[in-house]
Amino acid sequence: MRRTTTARRGLAAAALALTLGLSLAACSGDAADDPTPSATSTSTADPADVAALAKVKVEGEPGSKPTITLPSTPFTVSALVVRVVDEGTGDEITEGQTLSIQTTAVSGTDGTELGDTYSSTPEKIVADDQLLPDLHDALVGQKVGVRILFAVPDGEGTNVVVGEVVEANDTVPALERAEGEAVTPPAGLPTVTLDADGKPTITPIADPAPTTLVVQPLIKGTGAEVTEEQTLTVNYTGVLWDGTQFDSSWDSGEPATFALTGVIPGWTQGLAGQTVGSQVLLVIPPDLGYGDQASETIPAGSTLIFVVDILGAV
Repeated sequence: MRRTTTARRGLAAAALALTLGLSLAACSGDAADDPTPSATSTSTADPADVAALAKVKVEGEPGSKPTITLPSTPFTVSALVVRVVDEGTGDEITEGQTLSIQTTAVSGTDGTELGDTYSSTPEKIVADDQLLPDLHDALVGQKVGVRILFAVPDGEGTNVVVGEVVEANDTVPALERAEGEAVTPPAGLPTVTLDADGKPTITPIADPAPTTLVVQPLIKGTGAEVTEEQTLTVNYTGVLWDGTQFDSSWDSGEPATFALTGVIPGWTQGLAGQTVGSQVLLVIPPDLGYGDQASETIPAGSTLIFVVDILGAV
């Protein structure tokens, strides 16, 4: 799935376009001064990266926004590296649970803050095999309250993130396909037909593309209303205004999961307020998509059509 369309299980504060973000701070600042990797450091990471991360200082009381101090700048690692800096005291985190996580992050380039969730709402992820393995292993088996520190290259440098698990709940299984009451769309929109499994085919129309966002439910689900802060599990297909497909989770054989804060504005605006179980047709003008920038096979200035099945929200 293209990250620019739907960031996968985004975690680091909404300002980050990282792979994931999670939280933890040391119960004292002294732990980060010890360059010896802890027993909970990732065993697959490059030893030089593990040693570098061990020198990052994390200060602040649990439950409050921590301060991240880099040993020097620019701070870089070659690949994702994770360290547990403070073990929690709550219930054990088990496979498949939905975790609420407070995060804060800094740029490895100069140590400037990139964003945090402490001033807003914790982000949510599911502790399953869709997480990167090192992040998964740093969380499952720990206890609520655990705080982790991780660093990850983002293409232009390294981002350093602290994440604190503040809640863990059993996850409601996602639906297999959209289900609910069928909605007859008005005339003048691209048409959608479904195969036996529910996979959509989008047929374009010859009319000029709309210049404002079109949000048209095709199936009205009976689940909870989606909020902008949630992480969604969806199946989707995306085509250009002329009907050329550029992306589809159906082709990968499994639904996609992403933070609604980490996607193009047309998705955020169009899906917030919909209900779980719904199938939604989105027609997204360029200013709510990729604007005048091309994105892989999407030309600059493109109007995008999506059909999205909302299978779950946490």
